[in-house]
Amino acid sequence: MESSWEYLSLLLFRPLLSIAFVISLLLLGWFLAWKLVLVHVPLVQEIFGLRKKSVKPKPENRRRLTQFYNNMDSQTSDSNW
Repeated sequence: MESSWEYLSLLLFRPLLSIAFVISLLLLGWFLAWKLVLVHVPLVQEIFGLRKKSVKPKPENRRRLTQFYNNMDSQTSDSNW
């Protein structure tokens, strides 16, 4: 009786468990790739009809570094005279 269980285990349970393990690893990998990378790819968003992130318009009066440095230059040149 014991040898028949070992034979059944060898031929049926081990292959099924190994296939289930490999499929679970593939699904976990796909899920992680989907959550971390694929959702942010525009082509994938277009294919699956996902919403794109809403783009906020940038304020027109935002400060830029060139404006900052130009203002500094104008202040130093005014203070030298």
